[in-house]
Amino acid sequence: MISSADLPDTLPIFPLPGALLLPRGRLPLHVFEPRYLAMVDDVLKTPQRLLGMIQPIGEECGEDTRLHSIGCAGRITSFTETDDGRYMITLTGVSRFRLGQVESGFMPYLKAQMGWDSFNRDLGKAEHDTALNRETFLALLTRYFNLQELQTDWESLEEAEDELLINALSMLCPFAAEDKQALLEAPSLPTRRETLVTLMEFALRKGAGEEKVQ
Repeated sequence: MISSADLPDTLPIFPLPGALLLPRGRLPLHVFEPRYLAMVDDVLKTPQRLLGMIQPIGEECGEDTRLHSIGCAGRITSFTETDDGRYMITLTGVSRFRLGQVESGFMPYLKAQMGWDSFNRDLGKAEHDTALNRETFLALLTRYFNLQELQTDWESLEEAEDELLINALSMLCPFAAEDKQALLEAPSLPTRRETLVTLMEFALRKGAGEEKVQ
């Protein structure tokens, strides 16, 4: 387990629209751009194998792209290399961070200063949501999945711990990038669940409105 003493002052950052990583969550990534292949190579040489996932503001990601102020550091916990030199990696979320000064230098990718102080609870034990009504929540989720034509292992969802259930859905549901950012920035698990419910209810109302128009 990584402690606060293991968190570095700077990290390579991987700006990726719509990609949400949460503490203790798992995010599979397909890495193929040369600059990020170089980043993965360098990260794998470090003791903790950490990099910072962060969303750009807007859909495009270039040298002048503005970045959101909060991201999440992930540890490369598995990787495979394809025959043509690409990486398939899995990141396990460690802690959110507040983005500091972005540094550019001789590397083809960006590094940035990390502010960890606001997110000490991310390194602790898994959170619980005592206000979660599973029956009501899963009924809403069923309607949302039907709307989006999504499938899942419902038995596993019913048995999942609070944090795994809420965070996995936050990461996997097809929300817009700004909505994913709101889920990331939620200060607690109950707040994230409330945000998740709001997003699903909005999608259902929008879907019902489109059906009426047709």
